[in-house]
This record gives sequence, C-alpha cells and structure tokens, in this order.
Amino acid sequence: MTHYSHSCVRLVNMVFYAHHGVLKEEHTVGAKYEVDAELRFNFTDAAQHDDITKTVDYGAVYKEIKKALTMKKYFLIEAVAYEIAHDLLRDFALLEQVTIKVRKRNPPVDGICDYAEADYTAIRR
Repeated sequence: MTHYSHSCVRLVNMVFYAHHGVLKEEHTVGAKYEVDAELRFNFTDAAQHDDITKTVDYGAVYKEIKKALTMKKYFLIEAVAYEIAHDLLRDFALLEQVTIKVRKRNPPVDGICDYAEADYTAIRR
C-alpha cells in the first residue's frame, strides 16, 4: 500500500551576486541575492527504489536558478521569483508545485532592513 503525502525537496539559501532593482545604481553595482526553492512532487517511487531517474535533478534546478538570477536583469524580485517558478514547472515534468523565495539583502530603504523577500508559488494545473 502506497501513501503519498506532500513529498518535498528544498534547496535553501542559494546565494548569487546579481544586478536587479529599480534604481539605476542597482543595475550597475549589483547586490547579493538569496534564493530558496521548494519543489513538491511525488518521490515515493524514487525513494523506494533509490532511483535517481525517478526524481528531480536538483543540480539542474540550481543551474536554472543561477541562470535566471545572473543572465537577466529585472526591476523586481517579484518578477525573478515568478519567472523561476514557471521556468521550473515548464522544464521539470515531475514537479507539481514550486515555491520560490528571493531575498535581496540590505534593500535600498530609508532605514535598517536585513532583506526584502518575494515569495511565489506556482502549481501545475
């Protein structure tokens, strides 16, 4: 008897230096960004058989996230999170749901703030 209950793989606190933001200086100087990816899919079969071909290659997921962060420039971290989530659903057929969190350290606000974070979830329909 097989039970499936919210299988999830997380990649936590991937760090990239990139050039995103509304201010022109942000595109020139750049900043540190942190990304968390929560990948929801049924990996019961992969786990029962210890079979890498039945799961998601998180090395490939990492490469796709890195490419999105470093090869394009966005004004908004919201756009970064949205694009990554939809790209992963498109490119990894096993994924049922993806949650992406993008954090921008020391955002340009008039005061002290550790980070701004955008959190986006895309679900396969």
